Amino acid sequence: MQSLPIPALPTPTRISLNNILLATDFSNLSTAALPFAIALANWYGAKVFVAHVVPPEPYLGVAMEPAPIQTDLLWNSAQREMDALLSREEFAHVPHNEILRRGEIWTTISGILHRNAIDLIVIGTHGRQGLKKMFMGSVAEKIFRQADCPVLTVGPEVATTDAASWEPARILFPTDFTATSLHALPYALSLAEEKQGTLILMHSIPLTPYQYQDAVRENISKKLERLVTTDVWCKFEFVVEFEFAADTILRAACEHKADLVVMGVNKRATATISSHLPWSTASQVVGRAPCPVLTVRG
Repeated sequence: MQSLPIPALPTPTRISLNNILLATDFSNLSTAALPFAIALANWYGAKVFVAHVVPPEPYLGVAMEPAPIQTDLLWNSAQREMDALLSREEFAHVPHNEILRRGEIWTTISGILHRNAIDLIVIGTHGRQGLKKMFMGSVAEKIFRQADCPVLTVGPEVATTDAASWEPARILFPTDFTATSLHALPYALSLAEEKQGTLILMHSIPLTPYQYQDAVRENISKKLERLVTTDVWCKFEFVVEFEFAADTILRAACEHKADLVVMGVNKRATATISSHLPWSTASQVVGRAPCPVLTVRG
């Protein structure tokens, strides 16, 4: 079987994280992302910006102009939540700064990213799927589809941990060999080197007839091997599956005991609409993965 060409790869470089943004709504799921932000800040000597966006007006059951005192109640409540969060022991030895803003979420977050030279966003998500996602949308997906920097998303299936316990010793990197997918490879390599761990490179091909699977697996395995070099401080595993991407990635993350999934995502022209679509591969992985997912926009 003829081997297909691989797109030109980005030059692998050691990533540097100086400023990490932890976006929070103060929910339990949002706070579950905190240990991962702290762990990364400790490894890279980064500063953590903790940001919360207050809605532009109260959530009222009827359409009306909010009174100033009602708006103040929202702001004051958010300030109390922020003070409580920053008083946690995790922040004792990590440089940090609070950011409390009012406005539309993505517009406000976008401004924070540029003003503070953010290198990475960490966010928790409710992992909505199906019709619930169709009607309610996903703040996390809107952010990782549009942010220029990588986004680490912690979904509801991720086990509770602390900053001292988590390290990405086993990293799963699913790829379809497109430029968008391979744009995330330097991040996967660098993080795998950080702890001298194992990088698991995976490709999935659905609807492949059984009689051709051995030949296809051999061909794809060679392509995966050509993505990496031997002069890096980590180990490699190569996996080829014959199912649809989202289910394969989720199963592989469990079977290979991944501590982190790193994957490339597209920025869609209709980002607002795409954030409501229930069938996006990235959204399914982020919402159901047993470990954090680092998305890198191509």
